[in-house]
This record gives sequence, structure tokens and C-alpha cells, in this order.
Amino acid sequence: MKYTWLGHASIRLEIGGQILLIDPWETGNPMWPQDRRDEMLAGATAILITHGHGDHTTDAVALSRELGLPLYGIYDLMSHWAEAEGVETVGFNKGGTVAIGEVRVTMVNANHSSSISTPHGPMYAGAEAGYMIHAEGRTVYVSGDTDVMADMKVLQDLHAPEIGILCAGGHFTMDMKRAAYAASNLFDFKTVIPVHYKTFPLLAQDAEMLVAALPSRNVVAPEVGETVEL
Repeated sequence: MKYTWLGHASIRLEIGGQILLIDPWETGNPMWPQDRRDEMLAGATAILITHGHGDHTTDAVALSRELGLPLYGIYDLMSHWAEAEGVETVGFNKGGTVAIGEVRVTMVNANHSSSISTPHGPMYAGAEAGYMIHAEGRTVYVSGDTDVMADMKVLQDLHAPEIGILCAGGHFTMDMKRAAYAASNLFDFKTVIPVHYKTFPLLAQDAEMLVAALPSRNVVAPEVGETVEL
């Protein structure tokens, strides 16, 4: 399994013979590895979207067209894009599981909000979500944008994820302290990876607090464009 951070909450995950792009945000993302763009997108097989906010969806439709990839996400938003944009989508909902080759993706709860921008203001985009991604006998939890929530204990009991990719920048999502609480009290991860930080000054600029708070976990905080084996 290989993980590459594309900046902010954008992820490239190579797992179970698939290459998943999760919330790929290029336009306006100051961290996007533009000089390695082709490399970062090469071989991608599907795009997963956690919710509608622009820092997660601005490039979703364009990348779907460019790369010829289906978009996976909450039914409401996927239905809108299929009708309004004519792209291939797979809409499902929380508790539902879809197969992408040998990979099984279960949509799970998150605690945030979700809308897309329109000329008339924000438009409801279906509920926010996270994902449990299972293949190769392992499970990865992608939190999406969320705060700590009691549901996380249920997710641990049901899915027992080994790896947690957690939003941790604060202001719009849980911060490093709250992500550490989730990782140590609600989940039993072996590896924790922070995302949704460094992008702007109002977000956390490093993961030192998370590392210090989780001495018994393997906290992995790669640079943008760096690929790590998990």
C-alpha cells in the first residue's frame, strides 16, 4: 500500500490494485505539487469525494473528464453532477459499501457540513462523510472533514482500521489535540496520518503536537508529493 499527500486534504492511495484519488483539489490549492502533476495523477482508477466544499470538489468534475474516471460519493451530490455535468458517478450513502475492483469502500459518518458554491449562494450537497477503505487484509479510515464524535468508537468496533488519515488542522475541522484524542481514545490505529493542515495560516502548520500526543502510534507526516509505504 502506498500513500502520497497531494496537499491539504488531497490524497493518492494505492491499494488493492487500485489508485484512488481522494478529494483531489488543484485549482487554488497552494500546496498542490504542480511540477509533478502528471506523476501524481498517473494510473488513477477512481475519485472519491467526502463532501461538497470547494477545497475538496473544485476540480472533481474536470479531473473526472480529463482522466476518464468515475466519481464516488454521497448520492445527492453524485446525482447532481451526473445530471448537470454528464460525468460518470457512483452515488451511495452512509453505511453503504461499493466495490472498486478488489477494494471495498464503506461510507461512514462525519460531523461537518457540505455545500457547493453557485451564483445564487451555497447549495446543499448532501451530507458530509468519511470512508473505510478495505483491501489486502487491511482497513484505512479516511476521516474527511470532521470533529471528534462518539460514532468513532462504533467505527472502530465495526471496521478496526489499522491506519487513520485524520483531518487535524483546526478552525474548520478537529485540531491536532482533538485528532490525538480520537486516535488514542476511540480508535486503535497503528499508523496515523494528518491532513487538512499547513495550507493556510489559520490552520496548524506542523504535526508536532500530534506526534507528541501519540507516543505509542506511528505518526507519519510526509511532505507534499512524498510517497510512503504503509
